[in-house]
Amino acid sequence: MNDFSSNLLFLETRSVPVPVGLSALVVTHNRKAQLRQTLDRLLAEQVDVIVVVNNASTDGTTAMLLTITDPRLHVINLPRNMGGAGGFEAGLRAMVAWFDPAWCVLMDDDSRPESGTFARFQDQSEQLLGAGYDAIASGVFYPDGRICEMNRPSRNPFWHVADFIRTALGQGRSGFHLRDADYAATAPVQVDASSFVGLFLSRQGLARAGYPDGELFLYADDVMYTLRLTQRGGRIGFLPELRFEHDCTTYPVDGSGIHRPLWKVYYNYRNALRAYRMVAGPVLFWPVLALTLFKWRRRARHAESDRAAYLTLLNLAVKDALWGHANRDIAQVRALARSLSRDG
Repeated sequence: MNDFSSNLLFLETRSVPVPVGLSALVVTHNRKAQLRQTLDRLLAEQVDVIVVVNNASTDGTTAMLLTITDPRLHVINLPRNMGGAGGFEAGLRAMVAWFDPAWCVLMDDDSRPESGTFARFQDQSEQLLGAGYDAIASGVFYPDGRICEMNRPSRNPFWHVADFIRTALGQGRSGFHLRDADYAATAPVQVDASSFVGLFLSRQGLARAGYPDGELFLYADDVMYTLRLTQRGGRIGFLPELRFEHDCTTYPVDGSGIHRPLWKVYYNYRNALRAYRMVAGPVLFWPVLALTLFKWRRRARHAESDRAAYLTLLNLAVKDALWGHANRDIAQVRALARSLSRDG
């Protein structure tokens, strides 16, 4: 048993799960107002079970959840903050043990389905299973209707020649992520990776891919998980008529790409390198690493007075990624960032 799973022993166990059709999993940490909006939306949808993983919130979230009496709501109050990755692992483990759902839809506390999305999904869930889909990614949009870039599904350019050529010729991220035209599709568009916002994961898909890696704490856990599902022969479709709203306009990255608070630099880069190694494979990863490090080090000039702190956290992230160290404690990372920078 690893350090992460040992922290889940407190979860309630049931000798026999109670099977359900569609369940929803929400992970939250100190965003009570956003979570309340998401729960109000979910409770109005056709969903059998809602599980909220409360990542040791200190903003009144726990008390707010106690005011909701709908029997579909089940809350897991984690004793410490395990990050988004840890929350999704804990939630999925509990979901399987308690309910064994045919489908589970995942989301952050600041994302929520548009009205009628779950009904549209349930109308075709059996057809999607029959077509061999293990998971379905939703179309994710900002509240103003624009496509949410961070949740745009993608294909692995190292697995698809055309995507690789477009990316290599300078299209960058747009070379292997879905295009705007794909958001008008009326049938599933096959993809290799997706975010957890609005991801409908089937029982078969979960059995094939296993659980997310909770030790990642933050960033890239969803991309690595869906890539693993694809690597293991799973099929992921993108169905834009399933619409989610992601109210993430305050995403903590400044215009130069520097994460704030600065401690997030460590997790972003460490996990990104682990994802790149997974995507590129053992040989091509090294030239990808060289190009990536050149780009990330150039960003240091935008960190201004935090330049030394940024580079220290970047170097630590690279070291831990290359050596496979995934259990560095969040308190240690935050303490290091505080000791080095003005904002922590």
